[in-house]
Amino acid sequence: MNEYILKISSSDEKGLIYRISDVIFKYRINIIKNDEFVGEDRFFFRAHLEGELDIKAFKGTLEAMLPDNAQIEITPKRKKDIIVLATKETHCLGELLIRQFSGEFNANIKVVIANYEVLKPLVDKFNIPFHTILAQDLSRQEHEEKLLECLKQYEFDYIVLAKYMRILSPSFVEHFEGKIINIHHSFLPAFIGANPYKQAYERGVKIIGATAHFVNNNLDEGPIITQDVIPVTHEYSWQAMQQAGRNVEKNVFSKALDLVFDDRIFIHENKTIVF
Repeated sequence: MNEYILKISSSDEKGLIYRISDVIFKYRINIIKNDEFVGEDRFFFRAHLEGELDIKAFKGTLEAMLPDNAQIEITPKRKKDIIVLATKETHCLGELLIRQFSGEFNANIKVVIANYEVLKPLVDKFNIPFHTILAQDLSRQEHEEKLLECLKQYEFDYIVLAKYMRILSPSFVEHFEGKIINIHHSFLPAFIGANPYKQAYERGVKIIGATAHFVNNNLDEGPIITQDVIPVTHEYSWQAMQQAGRNVEKNVFSKALDLVFDDRIFIHENKTIVF
């Protein structure tokens, strides 16, 4: 039996669950699991379905039964195809490569693209294509044009930034709205620039963490998917703090990607609803 993920977002009104369930029943589809949430007069519904389904007809019936502003997605349950962008750091990229190698990853890494050659030996060990697009002596626009040309060679669902240390322009992000996922450190207070862990150490920070989010035109302010923090003490050197932070980053990143690739995320305005 085929499996599908149904996601619906619409204005809230009475009888939505009944109408959706009735359509599913009439198409003789089994509901393995479903979740719903209503917030700010907006209705969100996700169901894991099983059966033989004519997606176009099924979606058309749902559209006729739901509010005019309903957004309906019906996706066959499958591994997602992704492209990974990286720079020099190994911890997040290495985690993704190992998870794919071990069969634990709900995605296929089609290619790794980096702006340095440093990570090529690591990626080569997993028999995954690797492209280097150097940024030296290029403007951001010129570099992104080369990146876009490279991306045209592949069909993919998401772009994953595994510590990709270049700021993407609004024009680049617009090509892949809601399809770029990033990971970065989270500090209270926040530190930016070179070596944030050393800055945090010098300030005596007691909590470090990480945030995974979708990328939009506001740099690191896109819709948040997952976050986590751990305590640190005065006994940590900045190097120990950095290592602890990297462990949090790769764990948060993996969890966020699992949620996205399992179609558990709704993006609403600048927030996410996570089932």
